[in-house]
Amino acid sequence: VDDWMKLRRRSHQGMSARMKMGLQLIVGFFATLIFIQLSPSDVRYGVSVPFLKDTIVGLGLFYVPFAMIVIVGASNAVNLTDGLDGLAIVPVMIVAGCFTLIAYLSGNVNFASYLQINYIPGTGELAVMCGALIGSGLGFLWFNAPPARVFMGDTGSLALGGALGAISVATRHELVLAIAGGLFVLETASVILQVASFKLTGKRIFLMAPLHHHFEKKGWAESTIVIRFWIIAFMLGIAGLSSLKLR
Repeated sequence: VDDWMKLRRRSHQGMSARMKMGLQLIVGFFATLIFIQLSPSDVRYGVSVPFLKDTIVGLGLFYVPFAMIVIVGASNAVNLTDGLDGLAIVPVMIVAGCFTLIAYLSGNVNFASYLQINYIPGTGELAVMCGALIGSGLGFLWFNAPPARVFMGDTGSLALGGALGAISVATRHELVLAIAGGLFVLETASVILQVASFKLTGKRIFLMAPLHHHFEKKGWAESTIVIRFWIIAFMLGIAGLSSLKLR
């Protein structure tokens, strides 16, 4: 809707940030209720702890706002990262690749038992969706590679991030998302720190936020930033996957 409003008005004025966030939270709320309802009773309001054997931390009703924050936070984190040609889509595919395996293993009672992760019936089907994200991401990257001819906009970045957040909630691997998608966390944290520092002290920590713009200001070439961020995303993806076995 925001992109449509901007195109229709031929300006940068779309939805207000408050309205956009409010609608995202509403979507996150109903998505969370659906995932809770479809989850087994023993993990319904719990969060899996990476690197620990079959461990669930029960949050009770506090799980609802937690899951909402995961979905909405992941959505906006990918949106913040989408600032350079090809920068966001490859980390999205890396995280989707991690959750292809996680979703399949979590939805298979034999593999879940062997790896000592929580069994969530039905999540194996999400591996198909993750595969679709990777495949479509490759097709998009073909035209988004510098110099980009196609851009994802908010329509793409918010949806991709929201999908990753939702899949992590469905599989109860929200904390693994924070590891595998650590690049998105860094980008978001840079914005939060920049705003907080400027409001509290009047000084900026980074030359510009999000983080990739800081390195642009330092004189790094766009292709250098993108490829180095891909390397970081790949390493974090491996760290996230390692949580399946290091238990």
